[in-house]
Amino acid sequence: MSEDLDQKKVLSALCHGSIFFGSLVVSAGIPIACWLISDDQTVKDNAREALNFHFNLWIYGIIFGLLTFILIGFVLLGILGIVNLVMPIIAIVQVFNNPYQSYRYPFIFRLF
Repeated sequence: MSEDLDQKKVLSALCHGSIFFGSLVVSAGIPIACWLISDDQTVKDNAREALNFHFNLWIYGIIFGLLTFILIGFVLLGILGIVNLVMPIIAIVQVFNNPYQSYRYPFIFRLF
């Protein structure tokens, strides 16, 4: 029983923390792999939420990058960088504190 709980915590935290890996393929591949190989519904929900967060950041990054020519994009990209650091850390802490509930990022569009 303890192994299952530890595995649930590690896989869920790995999904949310995968954004810190530099490669686009790796950062999206880890939640996809966890989503496909895990039998635990909480891990699957965390993987789906992490993917949604990744895609939201990529979409916002493209939009804000296009807005840099009017200078507001630089500010928005700075805010996005802070969100990119803080929100996954909050998600990881929440996953370890409450492993039976999936973490939901606020203010994102859920594509999956």
